[in-house]
Amino acid sequence: MNRLFALIVLVSAAAFAVAPFVTPPFTGYEPGQFPVEIARPAIQPAGYAFAIWSVIYLWLILHAGFGLWKRADDPAWVRVRPALAVALVLGTVWLAIAGASPVWATAVILVMAASAILAFLQAPTEPDRWILSAPLAIFAGWLTAASLVSTGILLAGYGYTGNEEAALDMLGVVLILTPLVQSRKPRMPVYSVTVIWALVGVAAKNWGSETLVAWAALAVAAVVLVAAGWLWRRSQIP
Repeated sequence: MNRLFALIVLVSAAAFAVAPFVTPPFTGYEPGQFPVEIARPAIQPAGYAFAIWSVIYLWLILHAGFGLWKRADDPAWVRVRPALAVALVLGTVWLAIAGASPVWATAVILVMAASAILAFLQAPTEPDRWILSAPLAIFAGWLTAASLVSTGILLAGYGYTGNEEAALDMLGVVLILTPLVQSRKPRMPVYSVTVIWALVGVAAKNWGSETLVAWAALAVAAVVLVAAGWLWRRSQIP
């Protein structure tokens, strides 16, 4: 049964990586999908930031392949597979959902993020640091950011908040949530580094237009970096 579940995770990871090639291109929600049309959502990172997906796809496939080959019955690997499988299966269909309904897409990506974070928190940092814990950390980190981006766009697009206010609200959530998650796994700062990558992308996207959001994103990135460094150093103390 463990080997079968490991195979399911591998197939899901491969399908997740292939999905962008068989789904209509998605470069963000269309303004016309919302009652309030916003041409440039302030919480959305610059386009280059999404290149991190190539690293995530490859790392997750390597993780799943090694898990099936060498760690099918390892309890540490077995523990993370249910939550990881949920995130991967939902991720495979997310692009299709996003093109049809931002509301459902936001609901699904929030579940994806929760599942990925759970898998990350369930994985021990040692042993298999770079093939078990690290790929889950980068996956969870990016989904943390992506789920809040989607939520922020939804809030502004449906008129619950303004564009800038939605961005600042979501940055506030990042400021609280990221160190909280990282505190549970202080020896795997890849999680925080991934969130910082997204925050720098937000700053780059807003530089020269939404200056307050740009500076706020950089400030949150700095706090997250300091918190991750402090948590990591503290974890080294016997």
